[in-house]
Amino acid sequence: MPTFDVVSEVDMQEVRNAVDQAQREITTRFDFKDTESTIDLDATKKVISLHSNTENKLEALVGVVEEKLVKRKISLKILARGKVEEASKGTVRQTVTLNVGIADDKAREISKFMKTLNLKGVQTSIQGDQLRVSGKKRDDLQAAIAALREHDFEIPLQFINFRD
Repeated sequence: MPTFDVVSEVDMQEVRNAVDQAQREITTRFDFKDTESTIDLDATKKVISLHSNTENKLEALVGVVEEKLVKRKISLKILARGKVEEASKGTVRQTVTLNVGIADDKAREISKFMKTLNLKGVQTSIQGDQLRVSGKKRDDLQAAIAALREHDFEIPLQFINFRD
């Protein structure tokens, strides 16, 4: 019985490289001079911390990080921006969380979507932070992949372990 897995993953090394490039860029850019702007990545918690002296500079900082992520072919759908908080000495900070894995509510939403496709013999099962799709025919699974690519679930989806 053919199967494949639907996952939402990100290459943390590419994220680390993008954050390093953004940090280097803000140290050399004139508009960030004397703003005490910083970008920190906590890879274990999957959180990017941004810190600057004004909200406008913070927005520009987010723009720089997003630009570097896009250049490294990382979907911006993984970013969940927190609210802007006041920090010490009149500065502001913001945390951006990296959404990795498929949450239960999104997995249920994808399962419901798969059922609405009415593909004969195609079943889904939630396995932790991924979804296993199995079917009787390879063509049905390929149609399911095409339909999942067209629909926007607000998270990046990858399809792995396609087995006959």
